[in-house]
Amino acid sequence: MLFNSIDFAIFLPTVFLLYWFVTNKKLKLQNSLIVIASYVFYGWWDWRFLALILFSTLVDYLIGRKLKTEQKQINRKILLWSSIVVNLGFLGFFKYYNFFLDNFITAFTFFGMEIKANSLNIILPVGISFYTFQTLSYSIDVYRRKLEPTTDFIAFSAFVSFFPQLVAGPIERATHLLPQFYRKRRFDFAKAVDGMRQILWGLFKKIVIADNCAEYANQIFNNSGDYSGSTLALGALFFTFQIYCDFSGYSDIAIGTSRLFGFDLRRNFHFPYFSRDIAEFWRRWHISLSTWFRDYLYIPLGGSRGGTWMKVRNTFIIFIVSGFWHGANWTFVVWGALNAMYFLPLLLTNNNRKNLDAVAEGRLFPDLREFLSILVTFGLTVFAWIFFRANDLRHAFSIIKKILSASFFSIPNFPDITYALVTLFLVALFFCIEWLGRDEEFGISKIAVKWNRPYRWGFYFALIALMFIFSGREQEFIYFQF
Repeated sequence: MLFNSIDFAIFLPTVFLLYWFVTNKKLKLQNSLIVIASYVFYGWWDWRFLALILFSTLVDYLIGRKLKTEQKQINRKILLWSSIVVNLGFLGFFKYYNFFLDNFITAFTFFGMEIKANSLNIILPVGISFYTFQTLSYSIDVYRRKLEPTTDFIAFSAFVSFFPQLVAGPIERATHLLPQFYRKRRFDFAKAVDGMRQILWGLFKKIVIADNCAEYANQIFNNSGDYSGSTLALGALFFTFQIYCDFSGYSDIAIGTSRLFGFDLRRNFHFPYFSRDIAEFWRRWHISLSTWFRDYLYIPLGGSRGGTWMKVRNTFIIFIVSGFWHGANWTFVVWGALNAMYFLPLLLTNNNRKNLDAVAEGRLFPDLREFLSILVTFGLTVFAWIFFRANDLRHAFSIIKKILSASFFSIPNFPDITYALVTLFLVALFFCIEWLGRDEEFGISKIAVKWNRPYRWGFYFALIALMFIFSGREQEFIYFQF
């Protein structure tokens, strides 16, 4: 079920009314409704994968209970690794089986040995990369004794399957979200209104910006051989806006929807394209995944505490694993390695924690140094996105080669160039709004709350009007495929 669909427009108010007017007397009833609604929401794509999420929930629930009573360290490690193997085993099979098989065959063919093996026609369960990491965080935190294991299976099931963030995050930690299912929720009108604002802003990002940018990004990347370097560079720019507005739009809708039900999810994006260096970009982009890898992979490996070799090793590991998490393609591995190379100079010179404040804090415009830093960081990010979007490495390098050719200086030209310019104007308008709210937790709140009522409501109706006027073909959220 898509957030930007008629199905969800019916589903959400139905669950909302049942939640606050039918099951509001008992906490367990509310949690049970969330579980049922979440399974309906998830099963809307393919009901067969409901057994998968239920099995994952059962495994981690039972392992958590056993970890509480088990005192022998060796047995505790066996329990933890059982959770890791089960969860990553499912993820590896559904997402990476064919990738490893194809590369295994290719490697032996290179040495003159021919191996015959059949690939499988595997359907990737939507959201598996997200809820797998969410349940793993629970088992690891219980093992580390940072979290008391739950005895409430309904609450734990609701935590694992919570429908607003089930299929594309934010990846919530059990230490933050699970305790919220233990507490009685009371309807908070101000919180619900704030949630509706966040949903509106997320839908605008998705429908007006991301979906329209997707039309041109897909057209240019899918027919890259027909276009000049300047047009391909424009295509990379369209994809840069598409992936940000698509994914952050989903996060906004998830956060806003959660507020309607009395829950708080953590922020997942914090205006990453205003970053002044790559380290700042990764503190602002897909925050829930970046911090997950930091806490459960980077720090256990030693983080940046060791010598230069350890810093380099750990940096490449975390970025390459992060790239590979996105998909079974060498393009994602290269994308991750490229970001590691961007990041390393800052880490080795101890400048990776330099820009911790908001850009141009207390000022309307950045100074020249900040502006150039933002421009360089944005350019490096756009270049890396080419590998992320390309079909394979050969496709990526062919696009880069043409961008670096003399045709880069030609005028971009492809069908519907006029409407593409309108889309770029809307993107520029969107970024102006984001810039005005860059020092807020959620940028929409600055405009939504601090403007006078006529301007505020005019802004809301303008967003709705733009969604009706510029709505393109309904598309899935881009991170559903990851």
